[in-house]
Amino acid sequence: MNDWRILHIVLLLVALAACRHDDEIFIPERVEVSKPEYSAVAGFYLLNEGNMGSNKCTLDRYDYSTGIYTRNIYGSANPSVPKELGDVGNDLAIYGSRLYAVVNCSNKIEVMDAASCVRIGQIDIPNCRYIRFHEGFAYVTSYAGPVVIDPEYEQLGFVAKIDTLSLREVARCTVGFQPDGLEIVDDKIYVANSGGYRVPNYERRLSVIDLPSMTVVEEVDIDINLQHVQCDRYGGLWISSRGDYVESSSKLFCYDVRKRRIVAEVDVPVSNMVLQGDSLYIVSNAWSNVTMSDEPSYSIVDVVQKRVVCDNFITDGTDAAIRKPYGIAVNPITKDILVTDARNYVNPGYLYCYGSDGVLRWSVRTGDIPAHITFF
Repeated sequence: MNDWRILHIVLLLVALAACRHDDEIFIPERVEVSKPEYSAVAGFYLLNEGNMGSNKCTLDRYDYSTGIYTRNIYGSANPSVPKELGDVGNDLAIYGSRLYAVVNCSNKIEVMDAASCVRIGQIDIPNCRYIRFHEGFAYVTSYAGPVVIDPEYEQLGFVAKIDTLSLREVARCTVGFQPDGLEIVDDKIYVANSGGYRVPNYERRLSVIDLPSMTVVEEVDIDINLQHVQCDRYGGLWISSRGDYVESSSKLFCYDVRKRRIVAEVDVPVSNMVLQGDSLYIVSNAWSNVTMSDEPSYSIVDVVQKRVVCDNFITDGTDAAIRKPYGIAVNPITKDILVTDARNYVNPGYLYCYGSDGVLRWSVRTGDIPAHITFF
């Protein structure tokens, strides 16, 4: 969850508390949204973050073979689990036969069977953020401390190493303030520290962890308020900076892991991004001090040329219907582009499916703040 949203949502908590229903039961809904398709990718899960403090994180599923989109499947698969999935879903991934949902403010990673969504267990990690996997272990970033906006915030974050068989933490490495995205390349973990709770004293460092020893071996100065990290096949680590939302704008950097230096800076705002082949698909909803409003954008960066090659991958004008672009994913087989719309961050959002030509194929209502997609 972006730190500027934390500031906004905290102010709403008192009002939301008056209408909160901790025991609210979410009923699954099935909607036919497209014709059946058959490929090596059977479908995808979408994790809806839900509003902070409202316990409304939900899980949706789409099946390509039927064209059916099912909202809120976790509750029906796990009727005995109190409060269902939890408070603020922050990441989602499949590893082996298991589905992992990182639930930030519930301080846990929910582990489910990837086929049925039946709960297998829970990993307790305080203020957990993002997850990656490597050789039988999960690596999770954690803010470590509570949700508090304080320029003098003193709690450093960490990366936890989890045994995926026992679901137990086996090692931990302290990094910078409020670590977010992470990537694993050549026996090293690259961690983007944001310092988002320390506004305006944001972090600037990329922590480099030696994987075998779980110790920090280097810290690289990149830019303020780092968030996402993804590595291309050429050793380029693409790192997004959110800026400070006022004077410093969001940007994208390419750090060469072999040369150990920044090799490109791309002036493109990034809210979320996904790498598919040599194309980095980016959605943004950056604030403009010129128009005094949010300005959505849908870009593609070529990682070989290291520049923006498409200013808007939506070609049919339907991007006008999207209010707050938030999440993005690309089907690795069909190259369909999935874009989520958080709308007003309070009510249900929408998911839009575009063909590789940028033409809308279908759309569907989701849960609150649809954000994270993983294919199966």
